[in-house]
Amino acid sequence: MTRYAFPQDLRDAAQLALHQTQAEYEQYATTLPWSAEPMPGWEGNKQLHSGYRSSKPDSPGYTEEQRQQVAAYRARLLELSTQVVTHSFWETLKGNGLFAAHMQLKHVHDAPEPQGEAA
Repeated sequence: MTRYAFPQDLRDAAQLALHQTQAEYEQYATTLPWSAEPMPGWEGNKQLHSGYRSSKPDSPGYTEEQRQQVAAYRARLLELSTQVVTHSFWETLKGNGLFAAHMQLKHVHDAPEPQGEAA
């Protein structure tokens, strides 16, 4: 497998920050009401061959602070995503190599990098 020598700014400043920000946003989102706008709760029909009924309680909607935090996360994610996809490193690759490098970059921080195998 070809190992790509990603520039440090692409590895850390952009990709690692993107992963961390996405994880923070997802964690924050779990604390939010199920609807951004105030909505009445509901209960679905009983499922066939089961006693399960899906339901949601009333949603108060997001507070102004929550709206601002969500907007800040989204703006930061857009900024970091743009840095990653427009980085000049991608201009050095073509075809399958470009695709493979994109996939490898997504997981570059998952495990320690083997020594001496950079391409």
